[in-house]
Amino acid sequence: MSEFQINQPGDDDRIVIPDENGDEHLFQVLFTFDVDSTGNSYMVLAPEGSNESEDEEIEVHAFRYEEPEGGDLSLYPIETDEEWNMVEELLNTFAEEDLEEEN
Repeated sequence: MSEFQINQPGDDDRIVIPDENGDEHLFQVLFTFDVDSTGNSYMVLAPEGSNESEDEEIEVHAFRYEEPEGGDLSLYPIETDEEWNMVEELLNTFAEEDLEEEN
């Protein structure tokens, strides 16, 4: 199992992502994490305002990302099952920790 470093952003960490039609959508950064063994970084996002209701499930989106010093943030789709399994495992851990904080 790889070593992970989960980073939880501040309340004001948001990102705008254009869709295939050029429409811009605002997302809240839930957390980012780095995988030491691969050197890849990942970001998990939710549509802005989707976490206001605690009764509903939140749709989340995950991306591999690169942010070179002095450069712009670049998002890349997650393409392999191995990457998806890793993201899902960390998302479940994040959700469990969030539930523990509420109780």
